[in-house]
Amino acid sequence: MFATEADVIVIGGGPAGSTASTLIAQKGYRVQLFEREKFPRFHIGESLIPETYWVLERLNMLPKMRASKFVHKHSVQFVNAAGKLSAPFYFWDNKPHECSQTWQVVRSEFDLMMLNNAREHGVEAHEGVRVLDVIFEGEQAVGVKLQESNGTQREVRAKVVVDASGQSGLLQNKFKLRVWDPVLNKGAIWTYWQGAYRDTGRDEGATIVIQTPNKQGWFWNIPLHDDRLSLGVVGPFDYLFKGRGSHEQTYHEEVEKCPDVQRRIAGAKRISGYFATKDYSYRATQGAGDGWVAIGDAFGFLDPLYSSGVLLALKSGEMAADAIVEGLQVADTSAAQLGKWTPLLNQGIDRMRRLVCEYYDGFNFGNFVKNYPQLKGKVTDLLIGDLFTDKVDVVWEPMESLYSDEKTPPKSWDSGTPSEVAAMKHNELFLPEGLRP
Repeated sequence: MFATEADVIVIGGGPAGSTASTLIAQKGYRVQLFEREKFPRFHIGESLIPETYWVLERLNMLPKMRASKFVHKHSVQFVNAAGKLSAPFYFWDNKPHECSQTWQVVRSEFDLMMLNNAREHGVEAHEGVRVLDVIFEGEQAVGVKLQESNGTQREVRAKVVVDASGQSGLLQNKFKLRVWDPVLNKGAIWTYWQGAYRDTGRDEGATIVIQTPNKQGWFWNIPLHDDRLSLGVVGPFDYLFKGRGSHEQTYHEEVEKCPDVQRRIAGAKRISGYFATKDYSYRATQGAGDGWVAIGDAFGFLDPLYSSGVLLALKSGEMAADAIVEGLQVADTSAAQLGKWTPLLNQGIDRMRRLVCEYYDGFNFGNFVKNYPQLKGKVTDLLIGDLFTDKVDVVWEPMESLYSDEKTPPKSWDSGTPSEVAAMKHNELFLPEGLRP
């Protein structure tokens, strides 16, 4: 049994929901969180980037992370289509601070730690409870309709409802807010290995991005604790999933084309089945309304090339929590108040998205650093996740200059409608009209 009222209801117990609920509860508000699954549960998105540090610090999660078995991550490296390994992008060299050491996490363990941490801060977290719908009175969200594991249905009222329901996007679907990315129409197939090759010392926990020789896609190589390796291939949806065999067959066909991947798993044992996800870059045209906000994957998801998923979940949860607390303090739960953080989040996502598009259109990190050594730090800032400042925008024009003498923009900009092309180039595609510059 749980209370029928709260100050804030949070739908979903993943990193975004746990973050928002914890930060709101820290300010003394009553928060009820409803998660439809029982934790621990499997989830992909295992590599953290350094800028997660600052949110984890606010959540009082850092002592737990330091005491965990999670592999320490100090850098990222890239292998090009010819098999050439880039020099490591060491985070510490660019920002000598504790935040520059981050972690490769097993999400079932990490997410449970985050949810239990929320409980420690006073969040009333309920698992195995499905939110069927958000209740509205006029335009104002006023609560949720729930179903418990035994089938019992209840209503719980609140001043604010936070949708952190993940890719199911409860409110995104209700209001038809989801916009699929017109360029990043990708998919992924992955599995797990034990006993695979890994580097030593400072490089042991590095994320390695391995471009396929045919340049149709790339592999992620993420070392996890207990000698496990997460290894997945990402490529265009049509290439990976149309006219191909099973996920297993497609995965191994791609491995056979990539000598660097073969070398890394030679002698290793596969320890799981095969997983797949499709069409996973999207964003909502609206992140908040009267009495509600959407955060994490319920707001949007970006191609996983640079491991930005958990950072964007934590940052959106943090930004939304601060706006909610401020709104509760002055009795303002309007869309304008609760959604005031969305333009800044969109700008950060757009910066990371642009870096993703550059890679898919042929950007070579080694070549860029060779031509613009003074900008290596700014590229590393982007890889760290320092996305919410315009100081990194100095890299875009030099990147474009390497494509051709005519400085044509990346081909991906040309794959949408003229309005989409213009919007993407100016970081406006997913901003509501009233918030565009």
